Formats: sequence, C-alpha cells, structure tokens
Amino acid sequence: MADVLSKIGLFISAHHVMTLATSRDNIPQSCNLFYTYLREEQLFIVASDPKTEHMQNILINPNIAGSIVLETKAVGKIEGLQFKGTMREADKSLGKYYFEAFPYARVMAPTLWVITPQTMKLTDNRLGFGKKLNWSRDVASE
Repeated sequence: MADVLSKIGLFISAHHVMTLATSRDNIPQSCNLFYTYLREEQLFIVASDPKTEHMQNILINPNIAGSIVLETKAVGKIEGLQFKGTMREADKSLGKYYFEAFPYARVMAPTLWVITPQTMKLTDNRLGFGKKLNWSRDVASE
C-alpha cells in the first residue's frame, strides 16, 4: 500500500491543476481548480467561490470525482489520476498549505475546501502499457 500511495503522491505533487466533477439533480458540472496536496493525510486543498455552480452542487451533494493528467501524445508517457471522494469547507488551519503553494491567492481571500479521496487510480504507461495503481482509504492494490 505504501509503495502505491508513494507513486500516486509523486504524480500528484508534480502537478497543480485538477478537473473536478460535481452533480446536482442528475446534472453534471465540471471545473478546473488549482490544488495543493497533503501527502500524509491524502487530502487535496482547493480554493473556489461558494457562489459558483460547482460549489453550489457540493453544498447539496458533497460527492465528487476528479482527474489530474499529464498532457502528452507519446503513448509510452501517458500518466493520469482518477479519484472519487467527498468535499467540504476547509478548516482555517489548512490555509497555510494552500497559500504556501499559491501565495498570490491570499489577497483574494478565497474560500478553501478539502477533498477527501476515497479511491484513487493512477494509470502510468511508463510502468507498462495500461498499468494501473489503485488505492482506497480501506485497501490498496496494484
């Protein structure tokens, strides 16, 4: 489990933008968000205005899905993460991590949110075509 989580954490830490999917009344919505990742806790911290459609969805239905990808046309270099979890407003104490990564955001005084992934799947073709590494809060497997 630790090896899988370590590889997933390395991939996540090498990027800073995710695509987030939400839904309300069976109507999906997606957006892109800057994030920071707390590896020890397996948590993402993001900033978003509570008035946006995706955040209004979260306030009603906190279940989310998301992805982080490396853009490449080279099949042997394809990497991407898919995750599912829940989202809630962040405790103020977590702001230090987000603002360390994105200091310019502090002047906007954004609302910060925490994503708690329940499952994550990393596809990494560098380890073999279509190689998938799976992690969940309960069980991890390769």
